Amino acid sequence: MTRSLTPLLNPKSIVFIGGNECDVAIRRTRELGFPGKIWAVHPKRETLGGVACVRSVADIDGAPDAAFVAIKREPTIEIVRELRKKGCGGAVIYASGFAETGDADLQEELLAAADGMPLMGPNCYGFVNCLARVAPWPDEHGMEIIDKGVAIITQSGNIACNFTFTRRALPLACIFAIGNQADIDMAQLLEELAHDTRITAIGLHIEGLTDVAAFARAAEVARKLKKPVIALKTGRSEQGAKVAMSHTSSLAGADTLYDALFERYGIARMKSVTSFVETLKFLHHGGPLPDSRIVSMSCSGGEAALIADMALERKVSFPPFDPKTKAEVKATLNEYVSIDNPLDYHTFIWDQFDNLTATYSAVLRGRFDAGVLILDAPTHKGSNAAAWVVAAKAYANAANIAGARAVVTASLPECMLPEVAADLAAKGVAPMMGLDDTLAAFEAAALIGRNWARNEVLPALAAPAVTGKSEIIPSEHDAKILLKNFGLPVPEGRVCKTAEAASVAKQLGFPVTIKTSSSAIAHKTEAGGVALNIKTVEEAEAVAHRMAKLAPDVLVERMVTGAVAELIIGLKNDPQFGPALMIGAGGILTELLKDSITLLLPTSREEITRALKSLKVWKLVEGFRGKSGDQQAVIAAVLAVADFAKAHRTTIEELDVNPLLVLPNGAVAVDAFIRMRRN
Repeated sequence: MTRSLTPLLNPKSIVFIGGNECDVAIRRTRELGFPGKIWAVHPKRETLGGVACVRSVADIDGAPDAAFVAIKREPTIEIVRELRKKGCGGAVIYASGFAETGDADLQEELLAAADGMPLMGPNCYGFVNCLARVAPWPDEHGMEIIDKGVAIITQSGNIACNFTFTRRALPLACIFAIGNQADIDMAQLLEELAHDTRITAIGLHIEGLTDVAAFARAAEVARKLKKPVIALKTGRSEQGAKVAMSHTSSLAGADTLYDALFERYGIARMKSVTSFVETLKFLHHGGPLPDSRIVSMSCSGGEAALIADMALERKVSFPPFDPKTKAEVKATLNEYVSIDNPLDYHTFIWDQFDNLTATYSAVLRGRFDAGVLILDAPTHKGSNAAAWVVAAKAYANAANIAGARAVVTASLPECMLPEVAADLAAKGVAPMMGLDDTLAAFEAAALIGRNWARNEVLPALAAPAVTGKSEIIPSEHDAKILLKNFGLPVPEGRVCKTAEAASVAKQLGFPVTIKTSSSAIAHKTEAGGVALNIKTVEEAEAVAHRMAKLAPDVLVERMVTGAVAELIIGLKNDPQFGPALMIGAGGILTELLKDSITLLLPTSREEITRALKSLKVWKLVEGFRGKSGDQQAVIAAVLAVADFAKAHRTTIEELDVNPLLVLPNGAVAVDAFIRMRRN
C-alpha cells in the first residue's frame, strides 16, 4: 500500500459539502460525539446539521482530514480539485452518474481532479466509524460507540444500511459502502483495516473485484496479521464466456475461481446474510477455531437430534465424550440421563445455578474446540424468563471455569433476550441466533484456523497477461508433445494417414487406440472419432476406413491398460484471475459427476496435494477393493501442467488433459487439448 487512508477513515477534522444529505450526515456524526472540527459548505443555507455554513471550500480555515461531498456529479469534479489544493486527506463522493451508468470519461475526470487524494466512491453512501466517532453517512444507522469490533465492507449502500439495522448483538465497529471503487477499492480498504488492532474481524460483501492480484496481496496481509476475514460473494460472473471447447470451461467458471481465491488465503465464504452476521459475531468473541469438534447441550432431546442432523450438511462433528469426561458429566446428573454428544441433560437441574454450572463445566472441560448451549427464552409481553437467565449465567460461569470457547444459541432469533445477549457478550460468550448459522460459524472459524496453521509460503498471484490475437489449437498429438516436454507422461504414438493406420498399429504393438486427428474436433468421442482396445490388423483397417470420413489423419497410440482411476487436469485463463488449474474426476462422465476443484496459478505441491485429497475420486487412488494408484505420479503430472502454464502464461487460453489414467505405477495422459494465442 503506497498511501495511508487513516486521515480519511479516522479524521480529526471533516468538511461536509452539499445540502440535505450533508445535513443528515452531520447529525449522524455529532450523535456519535465526534471530538474534532466540523465544517459545513453551502452557497445559500445558514446551517447544516446545526453547524454554521461557509460559502465555499476556499472559506475553510484549514486543511480537513476528510470530506463528504454530496452535490451533483458535474460540480463534484471542481469541488474535488479545490479540496486537493486545500490539502484534504480524502473524500467520500456521494454523487452517482459516473462509470456505473456508462460515463467512464467523467469518472476519469474525477480521478484526475483528485490527483492522488484518496476518493471513496463515487456512487457510494460513505461510512460509519464508531471507533473514530464519525459518520459521513446520509441516512439512518443503528450503530453505537464501541472500543473494538468487526468491520464490514460492501459495494451496496442499501445492504450496508441493513447490516447497521440488525438487532443480533453484532459488535459492528465500522461499515463502509464503497460504491464504484474508482480509487479506493476493497483491497486497499481491507489492508488498511487489517492493520487496525481495534478491528477483530472483517466481513466483505463482494459483487466483483477491480484487481484480483491486489486483493490477493491484501488478503495475505490480513492472514499474516491474523485478522479473520469472511466473504459474502454475489453476482456470479460470465466473464470470458464463449462456446466451451473443453470440460474446463464449464467446470472452472468465475465463481469457482473466487472459491479458489478464498481457499488460498483462508477467507471463509458465507452463503447467507444471517450466517455472515453470526460468523462475524463468533469471530469477534475469540477468533478462529483450531478445528471443528463441537459439543452441544440442551435440555431437549428434540433439539439434540435437530442440531446433530443439521451438522451432516456442515464440516463440523460432534465426537463422543472420552471416558474421563463422560464419567465427570455423568456424576453431575441422575441415572436417567444418557451421556451422549449432543447432550440432552433433561430438566432435572433446571433453574438450579450451581447444578447447571457443574454439568456445563464438566462438559466444557472435554477438550472440544467449541461448546454450544441451545437456549430459546420466552420474549413475549408478560413472560417470565428468569429461569432461562439462570441457565445463561450458569453457562457463562462454566465457560470461565473451564477456560473453554463457548456460545449460547437461540434456535429462533426472536428467542434471544437482548439483556441476556449483552451479558453473555460482556463475558466473552457469543450470543448466537439460529442453529444452522451457528454451525456455519463453527465451520468458517475452523476453516480459517486450519489455514492459519499451515506453515506454507503462498504463491503470489500475478495479474492476467494474455497477449496475441490469432488463435492456435494444436492437434492432440502436438499438444501431448508440448506437455511431454514439461514432464507429463503420454502414450507412445504416431500421426499417420488413415491408409497407414494398420501398419503403424502393428509396429507399435497391439492393443492400440486410434483417434481422428483434427484440431477442429474437440470432443472426438461424441463424433465417433475414438476407438479403443484394437487388437488386430483387420480391426485397425476397419476403424481407419470409418474415420476417414471425419479427417484424413489419425493418431495411433499404444493402449494404456490397468488404470485404477481417471482424472482430468484442466486450465482456463480468466480475464480477471489469470490462469487457473482445475483437477477432478475425468473420463466421459466428467461434467456429470462434477467432482472437481479449482486452483489459482501459480500453485504449490502442498496446495495440489490438498486439492487432490478433497476429491471423492481420490479414494480410488488411495486404495479401493484391493487396488491403489500412484499418488506421487498424479501430483507430478499436475505439477507438469502447472509448469507448462507458467512457461506459456502470456499465450495459454485453455487446456484439457482428460483422462489422466492413474496406474498402480505411474500416470499417463491419454488425451490432451490446448488452445493458445499466437505471439
